[in-house]
Amino acid sequence: MKWQGRRKSANVEDRRRSGGGAARVGGLGGGAAIAVLVIGYFLGVDVTPLLQSGGPVSGTSSTELTANDRAMGDFVSVTLADTEEVWYQIFGQQLSREYTPATLVLFKDVTGSACGNASGATGPFYCPSDKKAYLDTAFFTTLSEQLGASGDFAAAYVIAHEISHHVQNELGILGKVNEVRARSSEADSNALSVRTELQADCFAGVWAYHAAANFGSIEQGDVEEAMNAAAKIGDDTLQRNAGRHPMPDSFTHGTSEQRQRWFGVGLETGEVAACDTFSVRNL
Repeated sequence: MKWQGRRKSANVEDRRRSGGGAARVGGLGGGAAIAVLVIGYFLGVDVTPLLQSGGPVSGTSSTELTANDRAMGDFVSVTLADTEEVWYQIFGQQLSREYTPATLVLFKDVTGSACGNASGATGPFYCPSDKKAYLDTAFFTTLSEQLGASGDFAAAYVIAHEISHHVQNELGILGKVNEVRARSSEADSNALSVRTELQADCFAGVWAYHAAANFGSIEQGDVEEAMNAAAKIGDDTLQRNAGRHPMPDSFTHGTSEQRQRWFGVGLETGEVAACDTFSVRNL
């Protein structure tokens, strides 16, 4: 992915120089926990079993950023700027409305959000209450080394997916879905969550389509990196890797095949309308 030397977003809130307080992931309040679990942690996947984190997650103060910290901050900022330009264009041309960008919060270890605590165990997530995406850039190491999804475009897919949840929020989709889920059975609620996550994957594909056309930033092998990342975070794959038999009724984010396929739909068409995961019978 060609990203060096390009425009950075002004909508990055960097909290990495100030550590957060101790937090217990399992100790989130009911509403905050639901918001984190539903909206988008780790592209919609709870990585707590993979990280084997039990007990408190302690924040640490950091007065200096490493060279890698700075490089990852620059990468995130450029990728966020790309999403802003693409969604400004799409909202104007395809949706006849104005796009208001999200803020992306960079942190180390743990920080607070309007949806509860963000930590390495919850992974990246989008909080609709404050319209901010939260990301500990150390997550990219987890993505690469623990889950086998390496490459800068795999990381860009993470960012694009979280911003896609913001797009859903701007379009009023998240609010409507959560209202229905609150009145639904567990099985129906899970099914709606799957459709929400797959639409975010599709929107990430739409972003990639326009990023390639507008910036020429996508290089050979980049799409394969994103597809590999989508495969690694399917509910069925994660459950197998955790030593469990896949239980479709418990899926809340889609299978590996579904996540790859819907990213591909967005990438092939570049059209928001093609990402209507809520009206199709077969995902």
